[in-house]
Amino acid sequence: MQKLLGDKKAIFLFVFPTFLVFTIIIILPIFFSGYYSLLEWDGFSNGKFIGFGNYVDLFVNNTDGFTKGVKNSIVLAIVSVGIQLPLSLLLALILARGVKFEKLYRTVYFIPVIISTVVIGQLWMKIYHPNYGMLNIILNKIGLGFLANEWLGNTQTALGAVFVALLWQYVGYHMLLMYASAKSISTEIYEAAKIDGANEPTLALKITIPLMKPILRVCVVFSVIGSFKAFDLIYVLTNGGPLHATEVPTTIMYTSIFAKYQYGYGSAMAIFIIVECLVATVIIQRMFGKDPVN
Repeated sequence: MQKLLGDKKAIFLFVFPTFLVFTIIIILPIFFSGYYSLLEWDGFSNGKFIGFGNYVDLFVNNTDGFTKGVKNSIVLAIVSVGIQLPLSLLLALILARGVKFEKLYRTVYFIPVIISTVVIGQLWMKIYHPNYGMLNIILNKIGLGFLANEWLGNTQTALGAVFVALLWQYVGYHMLLMYASAKSISTEIYEAAKIDGANEPTLALKITIPLMKPILRVCVVFSVIGSFKAFDLIYVLTNGGPLHATEVPTTIMYTSIFAKYQYGYGSAMAIFIIVECLVATVIIQRMFGKDPVN
């Protein structure tokens, strides 16, 4: 095995096919998008080189309300990190310490992750329906009918309603990652801490969470990047409406490319989203610093 790992030709033969596929489906499209973003192009005729004109339209002229879409995606990222991840961590810590029907709960919480986004969108549309939706029915039954609303049709509530569905979809995903990390911690560490008089909250705050730092960093990165490139569930629920209240960069990009045939302009949005995700990843990595030594 060591001889094989030391053979550069063998390493090249194993790595090159993957590198080639990665280059074709990831690297080259990014470069093409970068080039298209410098053009005024409808996807059919010859493109006209306009330099950074598309980027000026995005941020200076604020065409199509792109900056509002960026703000919405940033709010989603903050909500994801501030609400979704703490809830996932709480569930993971509870399950990892051992509860009755642990495997059942673990499976149930993960079910939304494997359900089709279209199905989830239809489910939440039924929940939010102003006439027969479960949410309004429950509010009326418990005497809070004055809170009943047209959740997806009201510009004041649509963004929050979409965020709730997005957070619900991926709580189980992050929970499972954190659960696996917590279960991998040696029981001897807990036993030694209990001998010293540590209770369950102390074990979680002083031992479990610090040792979960690597996976917590991964979850934060996934959560932030997922917020920046969120599209499918928003598109199914509201298509960016009402009155562009739930627009995010990806929905504006989709409309620009496939409805308005502004391929150059849409490519500029794509490049911005890529750069935004890369910058966010670097910042998060530096914020977490080095991993603890187990």
